[in-house]
Amino acid sequence: MTDKVWFITGSSKGFGRVWAEAALARGDRVAATARDAGTLADLVEKYGENVAAMTLDVTDKQAVDAAVAAAHKRFGRLDVVINNAGYGHFGAIEE
Repeated sequence: MTDKVWFITGSSKGFGRVWAEAALARGDRVAATARDAGTLADLVEKYGENVAAMTLDVTDKQAVDAAVAAAHKRFGRLDVVINNAGYGHFGAIEE
């Protein structure tokens, strides 16, 4: 089986974290992004060169472009993209 290269936003917790861990556990390589790349340190410690922990604010288009380019440069290709990160607006429906 050929390994895949994943680019996953919002990898610090929730679905993004689960996807990143599953891909890494099967031997794939992952560009894992989070607003604070420090939250991904345990993945780097466990999976080493197979994971690129990257700081990314998905609301910043230039940062997104730079992160994708950096991931492509590091791994040579991107096979799977999971745009999991998001943000919410909280308040009463009238707002």
